[in-house]
Amino acid sequence: MLATLVLAPAYWSLLVGVVSVASDRRNAPGAGPFIAFGLVLVPFVFVALAFLSEHPRAPGATVRAMLLSLAVGIPVSALSSDAVSGFVAGIGAGGIAALRSDLDRAWRARALAILIVTAWAFVTVRVVPEAALFLAPVLPFTSLGVADHLLEIRRERRAAEGGRPGLPE
Repeated sequence: MLATLVLAPAYWSLLVGVVSVASDRRNAPGAGPFIAFGLVLVPFVFVALAFLSEHPRAPGATVRAMLLSLAVGIPVSALSSDAVSGFVAGIGAGGIAALRSDLDRAWRARALAILIVTAWAFVTVRVVPEAALFLAPVLPFTSLGVADHLLEIRRERRAAEGGRPGLPE
């Protein structure tokens, strides 16, 4: 929750900066400070996520999260032609690396969750942009938590039915 609370001002600041760059009004605020502030906060989002989830290798996970965030977020933004989809995809991909997982192969379920919320953001930006703009900072980490929870329920159900709980799926 704390990582999402740090993510929200980073997102809003980046969004203001991107809108300011795209604006052709003379009285539009300068984009630089807003983009810089948003980008400065993003590492702290991953630091909070890694350390508060008690990741066993939190510093390395934070660095991997930052690199993965850029490697996924920039191309998705370029392909989707909107900043919101790229933001959700990039932050979600970084979250996969930063958030501790006690489950084997949780990255698959997490990646699917990020793919789903990125697709949702892509469609929603075009249909109901207000909803996409409002919900974007909440989507990445919430979807990771839901994916982990559903995976855990699925494994418990298999164990209760007589399956072997320790084996990967």
